[in-house]
Amino acid sequence: MNLAPSLGNPIFKIVGSVADRENLEVYTVGGYPRDIILKRPTKDIDFVCVGSGIRLAQQVAQALGPDVHVHVFKNFGTAQIKYEDFDLEFVGARKESYRRDSRKPIVEDGSLEDDQKRRDFTMNALAVSLNKESYGELLDPFGGQDDMRKKIIRTPLDPTVTFSDDPLRMMRAIRFASQLGYDIEADTFGAIVAQSDRLKIVSQERITDELNKIILSPTPSYGFKLLFHSGLLSVFFPELVALQGVEYVGNRAHKDNFFHTLQVLDNVSKVSDDLWLRWAAILHDIAKPLTKRYDRDHGWTFHGHEDKGARMTPGIFKKLKLPLNEKMEFVQNLVKLHLRPIPLAQEVTDAAIRRLLFDAGDDIDALMMLCRADITSKNLDKVSRFLKNFDLVEQKIQEVEQKDHIRNFQPPITGDEIMEMFQIPPGRVIGDIKERIKEAILDGEIRNDREEAMVLLLKVAQEKGLVLGAKYS
Repeated sequence: MNLAPSLGNPIFKIVGSVADRENLEVYTVGGYPRDIILKRPTKDIDFVCVGSGIRLAQQVAQALGPDVHVHVFKNFGTAQIKYEDFDLEFVGARKESYRRDSRKPIVEDGSLEDDQKRRDFTMNALAVSLNKESYGELLDPFGGQDDMRKKIIRTPLDPTVTFSDDPLRMMRAIRFASQLGYDIEADTFGAIVAQSDRLKIVSQERITDELNKIILSPTPSYGFKLLFHSGLLSVFFPELVALQGVEYVGNRAHKDNFFHTLQVLDNVSKVSDDLWLRWAAILHDIAKPLTKRYDRDHGWTFHGHEDKGARMTPGIFKKLKLPLNEKMEFVQNLVKLHLRPIPLAQEVTDAAIRRLLFDAGDDIDALMMLCRADITSKNLDKVSRFLKNFDLVEQKIQEVEQKDHIRNFQPPITGDEIMEMFQIPPGRVIGDIKERIKEAILDGEIRNDREEAMVLLLKVAQEKGLVLGAKYS
């Protein structure tokens, strides 16, 4: 098979001509040939030459022009060029061997075949020649094209060796399966199960990078089910595994909260590609195992799981090496508030809507998406009824927001103004007055309006025995 018609970017001819001049074999390998066949866009191009990849990169940079720079990583024997919208990586063909207790390979120069053998999966072991005499020729020694036609993830060599050498490849297998909707070949998946505990030697940052790609896949539940059944999920995310299972007392059981969570995640994924909203779906019920109780009158309960889950969120983010910034705060807020809109679907009041808007702020739209996704039931009539009720809630949210401007509420009168008006120092009384005004606005006693707030302020001040300063009297 010849892929020359698909190599439309001039960079391939440039790299090939430089390699010909230097008497080097050169190929584009791995993801780029794979994505050409899959018709997927990609901005990362890997080049392998039989010789020095760093030397080739330096020669290519000169050919591209004076403004093109090479970033050399001597420890890895690689070089990188940023060119237009592409990341170009160059490496010499090599073979690797690993010690059992280390992820650091012993690297030696090798042939193209050696390089293809060390690749993780057959579909990533494809190589396309860029030399003039064989330009565009596809080299596929392990049947990667056939596996792609069959939609199968398979390793080029013995999967036990492949995964033992680099345990992160187990996460990558599941990530590709989840992204592409492929099956993992039976022996390959069996090797993942057998080697799952070896994932512990991989850094959490690398694991989480693959995990986030699974979360962003079209149907992330598929990837999570593979992680669960392989045993990998329990290695790095036991809190999620703890959701799995159903407990009975007599004939009364609760739902399996693990598979419910995956359904909520899929529901969110149908309406948003926001990684952090998907993380909120993953964590929204994370505290249910810790709050599960059986009540003779009410059956299984999980009282307070939303607050407990919000308190657990920073610890989970820290352990998984996720960012401890506004992204975490967004997820934490949605976990904490995810039950709040549910009673509103039964009885919508302006006061309750105002308080929800006050607490959710700019997260209100994401919160409503999460709440809609959280409606899972085999009773389709029940789901339809709840969703229609949420339509009414969202309509009411828009009406109240337009009228009262509660989202990202700012007090109509500041503490500094109160201190100046009554010539009093900072203290508890200032906070009491501001709280009274805020509660009055949220309860609908007054509008979110400075004049109405000022009338209430004077009334509350009089009750507290405060006297206006001479400037205001």
